[in-house]
Amino acid sequence: MYFRQYDIEGMRLSLRVITTERNDYKPSQRSVMASNQTRTYHNPMSSNPTETDPLSLPSVVGTSLVMQTVAARVKQVATSRSSVLLVGETGTGKELIARAIHTYSPRVDGPYIRVNCGALSEGLLESELFGHVKGAFTGAVDNKTGRFEAAHTGSIFLDEISSMSPKLQVKLLRVLQEREFERVGESKTIRVDVRVIAATNQHLEEEVDARRFREDLYYRLNVVPIYLPPLRDRHGDIPQLIEHFVQRYARENKKVISSIDPIATQWLTAHRWPGNVRELEHTIERAVVLAPGPVIKIEQVMPTTHLGQRRLRTGEQKPVDLAGSIKQLVQIGLATTKTDDARTLYDHLVGGLEKELIEQVLRECEGVQTKAAARLGINRNTLHKKMQEFGLGEGV
Repeated sequence: MYFRQYDIEGMRLSLRVITTERNDYKPSQRSVMASNQTRTYHNPMSSNPTETDPLSLPSVVGTSLVMQTVAARVKQVATSRSSVLLVGETGTGKELIARAIHTYSPRVDGPYIRVNCGALSEGLLESELFGHVKGAFTGAVDNKTGRFEAAHTGSIFLDEISSMSPKLQVKLLRVLQEREFERVGESKTIRVDVRVIAATNQHLEEEVDARRFREDLYYRLNVVPIYLPPLRDRHGDIPQLIEHFVQRYARENKKVISSIDPIATQWLTAHRWPGNVRELEHTIERAVVLAPGPVIKIEQVMPTTHLGQRRLRTGEQKPVDLAGSIKQLVQIGLATTKTDDARTLYDHLVGGLEKELIEQVLRECEGVQTKAAARLGINRNTLHKKMQEFGLGEGV
């Protein structure tokens, strides 16, 4: 599982903070319950209840042990000034946790500033973070206050920190170490008191090894790491999340949703959710909007690809990595061929690939051997011998 190394200390913390644990979640039992009854919800037009659980966080739904661990870590580190690094897959709620850290901190009355580092080019991001003075570059018609300056006495959340360029990593390191910087185009030093919360969905250690991320900056950011588990590792929270999103989007769309069909509930509970909570949220929003009545059916829950329809794909297709495919093919061949017969391995890999290549080129050339030989870059006699060797008939 991704990022597991970040979670060890957090699990130890939960054992000290959490004095009682709820019963372990058993998916099989939950599925049986879901298949035998319709899940009913409260009036969607009513307000959400106030959180009273000491291990809960505002706007964060879930009472599983892993989320209690996250809540305990957040409340422990919120009162400090230390930098926090949030690590988790896309859609796991990193921004919600960042805001919770700010909410529970002594800086709650100060500003909370969010910056998506992956959404801007280097030049725009530098100006966004540190500001600029009039005339600093083409288009700088006025002075601009940067996000760090705007976040003074508060917190700044730097999302997708791994996408930051080496130049800006140096400037960020200085802010973390010295708490000072200069606007673009100005020599005057500005001092700030800002709590930095960064987030990534990448292995920063690997980025450091690949020299794409500064090692000293990594250690400055990784003072207190918090691992956010994917939804597949907090399966017991899915029913609560479903209820939360049904109520939210029913209220927003002024619809009354009383329940979800048991089959739909079972599918929602069993799905692995590669897009995590964000994917589940969008699925429930779509289901609420498309539901013709008060009950959400399986047709509104399942994506079109599961209902026999093809998903429309737009934009350019990703280029095929031929070298990587060949490497993977060899690895599969080595793993599935006996080691005591080198001739068998060669025939299995090279012969199999050569036969498949000839077959596909012949189909592309509609069986015209002269044309196929030219496409392959070999003469017609060689192609004919290869066809006989591999048992390929004239009608291929």
